[in-house]
Amino acid sequence: MGTSGEFGSWRHLSGRFFAALMSMGPAPADESWALDNMLDGERALWRRMSRPDRRHAVGVARDTIRLLGCDRARREVIAAALLHDVGKVESSFGTFSRVGVTFAALAVGRSRLLRWAGDPSGSGRPSRRARIGLYLTHDRLGVKLLERAGSQALTVSWAGEHHLAPELWTVDATIGAALKAADGD
Repeated sequence: MGTSGEFGSWRHLSGRFFAALMSMGPAPADESWALDNMLDGERALWRRMSRPDRRHAVGVARDTIRLLGCDRARREVIAAALLHDVGKVESSFGTFSRVGVTFAALAVGRSRLLRWAGDPSGSGRPSRRARIGLYLTHDRLGVKLLERAGSQALTVSWAGEHHLAPELWTVDATIGAALKAADGD
């Protein structure tokens, strides 16, 4: 759902939907492991993420380590896997709203839906329409949140690039490929 307009495969999206319906977070041991791999500012962002998003992120991080091997999966790579979708917290959407926005964007086009949603910035609580814009730009929002949290460059970059085509990545291609494959979209 990033700037490239990609939403991932239907298989990935349907899997995320049904997993989100369970509303379970990661196991306590996984939650602790994730927190151990984050900086203080990142931990605060992690706690804002929904339980299903945190569970998904732990799976992405574990798969990234498996794909890269322990020697290449440094802390900032693990944090990138854990926090790649952190920008979604800004929309405050639950599962069904996310599904609705995703289907609307697939039906009418992401850029058209973004134009309709308007500028999501402003004062006070954003309208539902503006929240659609926030959700559709979660990659850019994640970059801002992670920069403010003091994240390392790779973690910040991956949040903004995780929906882009590989030729547009600034992260190491091997690391990006593992992160992308682990995310499944």
